[in-house]
Amino acid sequence: MRTPLVTVILPAKDAGAYIGTTLETLTRQFDDAGAVKLVAIDDGSSDDTGALMRQYAERFAHAEVLRNPSARGLASARNQGLAHVEGEAFCFLDGDDWLQPRRLDVLVARLRELDCDFLRTDHVTVTGSQRALVRAPHPWRDRALSPREAILPENEATMVDYPFAWAGIFHRRVIDSGLAEFREGLFTAEDRPWIWRLHLQARSFAVVDAPTLLYRRGVATSLTQVRDRRQLDFARAMNEVISVVEHDPESERFLPKVVWTALALSSHHLVRARRMAAPLRREMRAGIREMLGRLPGDEVRPVLARFDGPRRRVLARVLRQAGNAV
Repeated sequence: MRTPLVTVILPAKDAGAYIGTTLETLTRQFDDAGAVKLVAIDDGSSDDTGALMRQYAERFAHAEVLRNPSARGLASARNQGLAHVEGEAFCFLDGDDWLQPRRLDVLVARLRELDCDFLRTDHVTVTGSQRALVRAPHPWRDRALSPREAILPENEATMVDYPFAWAGIFHRRVIDSGLAEFREGLFTAEDRPWIWRLHLQARSFAVVDAPTLLYRRGVATSLTQVRDRRQLDFARAMNEVISVVEHDPESERFLPKVVWTALALSSHHLVRARRMAAPLRREMRAGIREMLGRLPGDEVRPVLARFDGPRRRVLARVLRQAGNAV
């Protein structure tokens, strides 16, 4: 039996309403069914997610279905999948998204042509019957470049602000160099430190056009919709980003981008926290306060001055409490 060209890592929890569509589209990626290996992780589901995974696994020449008795979270489940990768490339897929036909065929071919560590693509959001194209925020296509050259400028959307693990494909050497794993235990924002590490330490990347991935929004079980303890992981994830950049030889170059991102995301989460239960809201604010306290005041002040009035007001009190004079 031939070695697969690409391994698809598919973790899901309680995705029974959607995962049949996800898995069906995986069968339409190559003429040769042996080109794909499916590694599906049932992360503590209480519905028929695992049964559907096992049913579809029979249609692949290469497939493994792993089951966690209780949910370990997306980051840990993806890491489980990495240990089962075969072939020269791998990618991630969530259980409520789906792929246009031959997306992976195109991406594997482009990965070879450009000889990159990883490729990134646009995607399409699906909200009910509405679809919208989201462009990867990079000015060049089909050009292999150093990933760290796609981090700046700090006050514009760049590739580290497009952290979606499923929006691309990765060469096996990303695993071999220790850059593929996510921070264990993060239930949300797990892709933030991951994307920064990739862009600071990988050798090359490119943004390419390909048949699209469709990203389903507004799903009730999605972590973008919940307001519980899992959302507190945002501050932990940003602490990890700060540490990654602090240890980089060009830390001074990239620190303004980290500050901008930390302040922008903090203002967003502080507003969302108003709808949390009071104890969680206090815990969220404490985590943000601790994280912002790690940022140098001489970097925070000029960035904050460029924010609009509402965001400045939301952040001002927390920054003062964190010891950053504003």
